[in-house]
Amino acid sequence: MDTRTSLFPSKSDYALVKRTWRGDLLAGITVGIVALPLALGFGISSGAGAEAGLITAIVAGIIAAVFGGSNVQVSGPTGAMVVVLAPIVASHGVPAVILVTLMAGIIVVAAGFLRLGKAVSFIPWPVIEGFTLGIGVIIFLQQIPALTGPGGNLTGHTNVAVAAFLSLIHADPVYLMWAVAAVLIVVACMVGLPRLHKAIPGSLVAVIVVSLLAVLIPNPLANIGALPSTFPAPTVPALNWELTQSLMVPAVAVAALAAIESLLSARVAASMADTGPYDPDRELVGQGLASIGAGLFGGMPATGAIARTAVNVRSGGRTRVAAVFHAVVLLLIVTLFAQPVGFIPLAALSGVLMVTAARMVNVAIAGSILRSTRADALAFVVTAIVTVSFDLIVAVVVGMLLAGVFAIRSYASAAGVHREDHLPGDAEPGDERIALIVIDGPLFFGSADRVLEEIVKTKDVSVVILRLSRLDTVDATGANSLVEIVQRLEARGITVIIKGLREQHLELFTRIGVISALRHENHLVADLDAAIVHARSHIRREIAKIA
Repeated sequence: MDTRTSLFPSKSDYALVKRTWRGDLLAGITVGIVALPLALGFGISSGAGAEAGLITAIVAGIIAAVFGGSNVQVSGPTGAMVVVLAPIVASHGVPAVILVTLMAGIIVVAAGFLRLGKAVSFIPWPVIEGFTLGIGVIIFLQQIPALTGPGGNLTGHTNVAVAAFLSLIHADPVYLMWAVAAVLIVVACMVGLPRLHKAIPGSLVAVIVVSLLAVLIPNPLANIGALPSTFPAPTVPALNWELTQSLMVPAVAVAALAAIESLLSARVAASMADTGPYDPDRELVGQGLASIGAGLFGGMPATGAIARTAVNVRSGGRTRVAAVFHAVVLLLIVTLFAQPVGFIPLAALSGVLMVTAARMVNVAIAGSILRSTRADALAFVVTAIVTVSFDLIVAVVVGMLLAGVFAIRSYASAAGVHREDHLPGDAEPGDERIALIVIDGPLFFGSADRVLEEIVKTKDVSVVILRLSRLDTVDATGANSLVEIVQRLEARGITVIIKGLREQHLELFTRIGVISALRHENHLVADLDAAIVHARSHIRREIAKIA
């Protein structure tokens, strides 16, 4: 059967709906309420606008729920994507977001069909946490310019730290005072209300409270503005080859981020409750189609949203129907309450995003990583710093390179080379001229040179027995180092005998030339006793010649 059929929806996706639809409905309504201020805020922070955030949450929410690989994943605009999109908007304008969204969606779909879903498992945990910490810091800093004046970031700097600093220097004191007051109200509601009852949607209540106060009390705060009360029709953007070429690298970055964040979110969701397994390859196909759909309606790239997915699971969502309900709730809000939503102050949404960003910074996890190994702590810190200072994808690459280098160094140090003090059994004259050298652990490019140097410096012997029965992983570099060891020792008149070659290494050693490098085929033996007997025969012949 064609394995690609597993990448598409099936009836089994909805096998439990008859039993779970009530919980799914309640969870969908809850997630929709939580998602509203986040969709508005992320849309505005990206530069694409509040409408783009809502469209993405609705369209991508439905498509990813139907076509994705998780039963409980909730998709839409996220903070990590905002961080990538803001520079694109600054450099190429808002229309470029739609083109990037479509390009990235196609790339993610292709990655799903190429079965690249499990690639995210190769990203080390400290890198993921450093990445998340950096994103949280960026989202927080992105809100500061919006609090300092109605124009937002007018400094011209794309680096969020610099823009935030300069915005504070040139802030309108009166506007800043009102904005900070709005943020404090939001923080109080989001932190305090859930403590009274977990079911209270603190972010939505906070936005409503600040909006009502803004209507009743004269103030200078800027608001969202008019939103369309009807859903837009899908359109295909005009293709500009020059613009498409310039957006290729950003599109790849967006696609990589969408894949990473979606797969991580789905993996976390699968561990939270018994909601069935998730298919990472199908998840990529679903998320790619979700971005394509969002782009056709004027939205932005979508990813699986960890926060909203967690709310879905904790609220009782167990099937894809919950994510669809969440999108329907947002659609009803857009069509029925577009005018009131337009009065929401931007400062209130900034406060929601600031709290969301702060919750992304897990102090306990950061502390445990910093107290772990030096390598993991360094990978964590460097990834976070590079994320804030440069680029998210660059940060992941740098973090993985660092983690990889330290992992290779640690793995290489596991390779052991030592010479046995004496041969097993009763000693015989001339045994001091036989070196029994044991190589254990991995012999690969990271350890090959060290093993080579340790062995070839062996002196005052006539025979070297290389005991390889404890040899673990071997690559071509490691096998070639054995060729060089044999050749350099034989060139000095030292006979080399290889003992205990594992069957799994025989083909590689034959291809690389380890076996042919031996002086005689009898110098490859399976038994240690046979190797010692052979070595002693060489020593006896050598003694006889001298005599």
